[in-house]
Amino acid sequence: MTQEELAERSDLAADTIRRLEHQDFSPSLRTLRKVCKGLGLSVSAMFNSFELDSQPESLARINSLLAGRSQAELALIERVVFELLDELDTRLAKRSGSKSGSKSGS
Repeated sequence: MTQEELAERSDLAADTIRRLEHQDFSPSLRTLRKVCKGLGLSVSAMFNSFELDSQPESLARINSLLAGRSQAELALIERVVFELLDELDTRLAKRSGSKSGSKSGS
């Protein structure tokens, strides 16, 4: 996407986009919201992308898969992940319980 296209989508001047790209000024939250709207991102997704730079690569991939999903889709994904993690925790607990049980029996 060109700076002009982003400016049009964001309802900002192309010069503002150029100045942002060159880090010539610190944008207001209002300007950030407009840029995010133009990019099709939420403001939180933009900030999360900066925070994920220090996270493992797998978290960055997961975050990119979630970006742009609707609230209904995110709610479904959240339920599936909770169920998956609950099942994993149950299996791990059974496995560690059987290991400690076999040690005490020997």
